[in-house]
Amino acid sequence: MKRRNVLRAATALGGAASLGPPAVFAQSARERTLRVAPLTALSSVDTVFNTSLVTTNHGYAAYDTLFGFTGKREITPQMAEGHIVEDDGRTYVIKLREGLKFHNGEPVRAQDAIQSLKRWAGRETFGQTVAKFVEDWGVANDRTLRIKLTQPIPIFLEAIARGSASVPFIIPEHIARTDPFTQITDATGSGPYRFVKEEFVPGQLAVYVRNKDYIPASGPADWTSGAKIAHFERLEWQALPEQATAAAALRSGQIDWYEQVQPDLVPSLRAHPQIRIGNANPAGFNGILRFNHLQAPFNNQAIRRAVLLAVNQQDYMQALTGGDPTSYSNCRSMFPCGTPYGADTALRHMPADLSRARAALKAAGYDGTKVVVLSPADVPTIHPMGEVTADLLKRLGMNVEFAAMDWSTLVARRANREATDKGGWSIFHTWAASSILGSPVEHFPLRGLGSKGWAGWFGDEQIEALTAHWTTAANDAARAEVADAIQQRAFETVPFIHCGQFQIRTAYRRSLTGMVEGGAAFMWNLRRA
Repeated sequence: MKRRNVLRAATALGGAASLGPPAVFAQSARERTLRVAPLTALSSVDTVFNTSLVTTNHGYAAYDTLFGFTGKREITPQMAEGHIVEDDGRTYVIKLREGLKFHNGEPVRAQDAIQSLKRWAGRETFGQTVAKFVEDWGVANDRTLRIKLTQPIPIFLEAIARGSASVPFIIPEHIARTDPFTQITDATGSGPYRFVKEEFVPGQLAVYVRNKDYIPASGPADWTSGAKIAHFERLEWQALPEQATAAAALRSGQIDWYEQVQPDLVPSLRAHPQIRIGNANPAGFNGILRFNHLQAPFNNQAIRRAVLLAVNQQDYMQALTGGDPTSYSNCRSMFPCGTPYGADTALRHMPADLSRARAALKAAGYDGTKVVVLSPADVPTIHPMGEVTADLLKRLGMNVEFAAMDWSTLVARRANREATDKGGWSIFHTWAASSILGSPVEHFPLRGLGSKGWAGWFGDEQIEALTAHWTTAANDAARAEVADAIQQRAFETVPFIHCGQFQIRTAYRRSLTGMVEGGAAFMWNLRRA
């Protein structure tokens, strides 16, 4: 990973009119504004269409959910006043809290919630799974949802509370009627902050103002549960792709929060008396190498297995964390270690053996087809994985094109299902929190949904049948047995490669209090000391 020149970056920031020196602003206005350097620039406000973390963060600021969940995965009411379960677990009756309004002043109705859930379930892997068991997405009245299932599924409430790669946020019915594979641009929500479309500069700046009509739920803020109180009048998300620029801005107080810190910048920020270091997600993250399963060469299962034989998680984790042994661990498992179904299989499936991998690649019939590795140069917690993979594949004897670009461009290009000579791709990398990969149903890189699934479009009827079986299993022991069968099948078919588990650090000014660490960058509960 390239190191930046901090002095040069600080000088560049000082001349950036978009941020400006703090003295330019009246103190009262600055105190009422929270400035954040997000991981990547916001380019999409559609949390179903785009699963990038920055878009999910936008969702938590501008939208809301029927239920929240705590760090212990306990489900609590949010937009919902409460719920009852009827018909021996086959009917969920959910009542909305009174007085909820969208940012346009319209009341939040059960019809809005139902259509939002249907759109989410039309694309998100967790949603698609539970939707198979839904007989009727019904409405009893404007405040009451009535959802009938074909059979009881214990995970239903968890699904509509948490989601997985995307979250089931509630939006107005007329917007939610948009096909889930068509991107929406209207960010009307009912969350604690209102998105200011007039000030939005895609790829550069996103602005939010406090929603004065927001009615918080009750209880302490814990992950996505409890009272989401907006103490700041204004949020400004300023994209600062140069990591040293973001660090310099945090030191000087020009920004308040640097969402994800490049590893080699952590020690200097930790030493600063006015900066606090935390974890971007207490559950940790998992590196993901994702194949394009539609196009050669990785539509060949044997070639994917050959790459699996070669991958050494240590190489990826060293590159991602700057060699900090306290920030990562090897986890040669399809599920995150530390979750119910995750356990390191040691070298049984991932021996990191180049000689065996080369022999397997030859036996698989690799013919020199070009491999295009997409890598986001502006995301320091992903880009090093692309560099490691490109080098590894070259050492295996593959024909590799390394395509560095910004994250927004990568997300757009990975939607291309064509061959590489028509703008397609072969591999990209990302990461996902352990908290959303812990079970078969929500583990989106593992699912075999094919064309309806996550980018890469891995299809496997056996994994899907096992996942359905896990969903309806009667007890923990039965679910564990099914999860083990899914993992064994995944090691045969290689839908993705797990590159290891690691922590990403976040940094913010000590003058901020009330930081809620969880699965995203939550804007509520924060205030100045």
